[in-house]
Amino acid sequence: MAPQLRSMTTGSARNVGRNVGRNVGRTVGWAAHREGVERLRASYAAIPPGNTVRLAKRTSNLFRPRAATEGAGLDVSGLTGVIEVDPVARTAEVSGMCTYEDLVDATLPHGLIPLVVPQLRTITLGGAVTGLGIESTSFRNGLPHESVLEMDVLTGDGQIVTTGPDGPHAELFAGFANSYGSLGYAVRLRIELEPITPVVSLRHLRFDDLDELTATIGTIVADGSYQGRRVDGLDGVMFAPDQAVLTLATWGVEPGQQPMTPSDYTGQQIYYRSLLERETDLLTAYDYLWRWDTDWFWCSRAFGAQHPVVRRVWPRRLRRSDVYHRLVGWDRRFGIADRLDERAGRPLRERVIQDVELGLDRLAEFLGWFDREIGMRPVWLCPLRVRASGEPGERPWPIYPLETGTTYVNVGFWGTVAVGAEAPHGPRNRAIEAKVHELGGHKSLYSEAFYDRGTFDSLYNGPELARLKASYDPRGRLVSLYDKAVRNR
Repeated sequence: MAPQLRSMTTGSARNVGRNVGRNVGRTVGWAAHREGVERLRASYAAIPPGNTVRLAKRTSNLFRPRAATEGAGLDVSGLTGVIEVDPVARTAEVSGMCTYEDLVDATLPHGLIPLVVPQLRTITLGGAVTGLGIESTSFRNGLPHESVLEMDVLTGDGQIVTTGPDGPHAELFAGFANSYGSLGYAVRLRIELEPITPVVSLRHLRFDDLDELTATIGTIVADGSYQGRRVDGLDGVMFAPDQAVLTLATWGVEPGQQPMTPSDYTGQQIYYRSLLERETDLLTAYDYLWRWDTDWFWCSRAFGAQHPVVRRVWPRRLRRSDVYHRLVGWDRRFGIADRLDERAGRPLRERVIQDVELGLDRLAEFLGWFDREIGMRPVWLCPLRVRASGEPGERPWPIYPLETGTTYVNVGFWGTVAVGAEAPHGPRNRAIEAKVHELGGHKSLYSEAFYDRGTFDSLYNGPELARLKASYDPRGRLVSLYDKAVRNR
């Protein structure tokens, strides 16, 4: 037992492994990966030369319409596993379509986790790298692509190239982040891992002033600690402009902390509510990593899953983000909510599902504007800094405008707003895009975007994307980033 756990009760120690996935420690090995690669190659060869190349993948964590695949797509069914974990080197070899849920199940028994574990279980490694991901360790570890040591990428011309920070394909490696499959698909990734303890201690700091919140974020990011205690994970929630919480996570049991049983938010209790109910908490490492997944942050309330009676009969195994995502997909496909609103005489609602990043110095201004003009509560806050070294102001990842030496805060908001007949035209989403642009920020492209081509290219380095695409997809087999993100092709 780890030294930090010696003071825990026997019952508490038994609960440390609660809810670990059923495939704990499972790796598929290199032979299975090679078989998966051969199936991928064969599926590419079967796509007629003039057809667009897409993944034959039914599930997604995107929130923008996706064009239907015509005919056969790329067969990635054999590329979903963890190939191997090296606990000595603290690395993992992972197939591109492996989910973080399966990866954590393989690394956590070694006391290791990826440097950044995105919030939702079914996000894939390849998806998080090409589409970006973020979580509470991002203030010290950056984004998932920054812990990639090497990748195999299937390019638009059907070649699988090995790329890393150096070497002949280093430009593809740098440009891959935020390319969303427009330059190719990750087939294999070697990533760094870091140690984690069996339990995680939490401190919830409450703020009634956004400027004080901002100043505290700056202090923690600069020092890596708060009031002399190390901070390993940092995120927060703004419930209202005068009611915000920062959650400070520290691997292990804090010195002097009373023995306690780790909390369980996969049952009747709901994690985000605990931020206003408790000053400290303790979770197993596994439950900390997936604390947001059980209720999809707070979005499960839209399906009644937070009602005490419904929650008792809703199976735990179905309280997870991918289930809610499917429910949203059915609603969008059949227009269920819109029809109910129309029948009840309620104004149409606009779906506002976005993550944006602002410099820390503009955070309070944006949050105040957002609450006044959009009115959605709560919103998620996640500080981040580029992990790559360099001179202040450099942009080491050319397709996403993050600068070294700058602290950003990701602001996530997911829900609907009553706007009436204009809802299909996205007025609130367009207003958010304009405000974020005005404040020098930027937005992730996993959801709907409305930029004109000139603005889009200025924000996401269109000339560099075009240059890379000419090199790695010379026949235009892959859909361009603008067509994917804005035209929904």
